[in-house]
Amino acid sequence: MNYLALDASTEACSVALQANGKVYSRYELCPQSHSLHLLPMIDAVLCEAGIKLAELDGLIFGQGPGSFTGVRIGVGVAQGLAFSANLPVVGVSSLQAMAQQAYIKHDEKNVIAAIDARMAEVYNGYFELDENGIMQAQQPEAVTPPEHLAAHLSPVVTEAFYAVGTGWDAYPEKLSEKLSEKLSENSGEQLLALRSNAASPEILFPTAEAMLAIGKVKLAQGQGVSAEHAQPVYVRDTVSWKKLPGK
Repeated sequence: MNYLALDASTEACSVALQANGKVYSRYELCPQSHSLHLLPMIDAVLCEAGIKLAELDGLIFGQGPGSFTGVRIGVGVAQGLAFSANLPVVGVSSLQAMAQQAYIKHDEKNVIAAIDARMAEVYNGYFELDENGIMQAQQPEAVTPPEHLAAHLSPVVTEAFYAVGTGWDAYPEKLSEKLSEKLSENSGEQLLALRSNAASPEILFPTAEAMLAIGKVKLAQGQGVSAEHAQPVYVRDTVSWKKLPGK
């Protein structure tokens, strides 16, 4: 089966193509310029593999959470390509993709992903490995203040976890294990002491290769939909804007 995965949900822009048993990929950090890079990257992997869009069996896209603009660009490109080639599509969470990277690269099976959501919040989720080798969310993904992360996840996290995502760098004091050691005996607050990797996480952004691993399983399970049903997942549904003085 031939599948194309693409993602523009964070500062990273990436694509991955599985074609004729091989994987071709491109990855670039390009904040605020995804619209300039995504289509050329897709064209590059298709040309490298010597395959046409119409020869694909499905398309996988990063559905968020992440940058509102980046998520919309990714979904829009996925819809356009899927419409043109009549392909089924499936969305993959950016948080889940980072957890999958942790399993692929380091064999980590318990992962907390936290992405800086701006506005003093983090997108977050806790993932564990299932019987198909896919990292699955153990509760709905959420957006919370970083200082509330431990209490939010304490009902599902009971053992040492691996941390991924930009949230750990954006809020090092509020999310660090050193801070948790100074907190009270409350189980939610003590949770962060279970973090297994110190310092800055190696995995900061999702990749299309990880989304490819997840998405092809979802497509094989019949979860693909037509292009018009491709939807972003923002997690944060509303954004409040403060008016400037005199406006």
